[in-house]
Amino acid sequence: MRKDIEKYVIGPGQTIRQAMVSIDNNWQEVTFVEDHARKLIGVITDGDIRRGLLRGLSMNSPAVEVMNNKFRSVSHEEDRVAVLDMMKALGIRQMPVLDEAGKIIGIHFLRELLGAKIRPNSAIIMAGGKGMRLRPLTENCPKPMIMVAGRPILERVILHLVGSGIREIFIAVNYLGHMIEEHFGDGARFGCAIHYIREDQPLGTGGALSLLPESLTDPVVVMNGDHVTQVDINKMLEFHKREQVEATIGAQTYQVEIPYGVLEIEGERLVSLTEKPTNQFLINTGIYVLSPSVLPLVPANTEFPITELFERLLAEQRPIGVHHIEEDWIDVGRHEELHRARGMQ
Repeated sequence: MRKDIEKYVIGPGQTIRQAMVSIDNNWQEVTFVEDHARKLIGVITDGDIRRGLLRGLSMNSPAVEVMNNKFRSVSHEEDRVAVLDMMKALGIRQMPVLDEAGKIIGIHFLRELLGAKIRPNSAIIMAGGKGMRLRPLTENCPKPMIMVAGRPILERVILHLVGSGIREIFIAVNYLGHMIEEHFGDGARFGCAIHYIREDQPLGTGGALSLLPESLTDPVVVMNGDHVTQVDINKMLEFHKREQVEATIGAQTYQVEIPYGVLEIEGERLVSLTEKPTNQFLINTGIYVLSPSVLPLVPANTEFPITELFERLLAEQRPIGVHHIEEDWIDVGRHEELHRARGMQ
């Protein structure tokens, strides 16, 4: 059993970079820090590393500086149902099992305890853009294949979909699409079946929807290949079904701070002055759920912005839902967002 645990642990003298390598290699988004006596002293996740880098730490800083030392653990005597209830209640995805000396003898993973429910839904990922705003990084690499924390962004999207129970994924490719196809193949090693929609010409943010097979009978998840997000796909699909809508837009609150005092006047007289106000807007995240009934509205072989699909639905008074996304979401469209996704600002 110790051999099985080794890939999930690092020692106290290792760096943030080594912690990231451990997380990347074990595919469970976590690594555990042991002291020299192999006693568990901390837990590190992707989020811990990102927050540490934002605080000014470097990849060569000691990993112990980002670890969480107030972790939860269970003994081997805890039964499966009790552990599952605890993890769900506390929002914990990994729970170490410790012996009397505080050494790891096992690890519970929420995904394995729950068992990934296989959904009948498909997903389509838009990955055909040229990424002009990220040049020169995208001159010889498609934007979705840019690395974030040791893994291509698109790979993170696919693994997240598979972890949500989706087993059939369509990827719309155009610019340098062969690099995407070579990396992912038929999807077998990622736990899904991948089909490629090859755009002979750029079809915009929505045109590729017209190339989906007519045989689809369940709502389709639509995502972009350059999003770093932990959106709860199952919750979004459940919202779509519960609200009985034909389309669902994932939305998130976005704040804009005006760096000046704002004046309100009547005529030439001051009524009020608000110093550096913050305005909130509900923005479109580019994550959608679409019922098959709306796909015929997308014209074939035409560059088509997906926002026009929603305009047509509104014009026909067909129901559109807005689902609030509370999880992390970064649109890696510019260098600033890429730096943020990499924990560099």
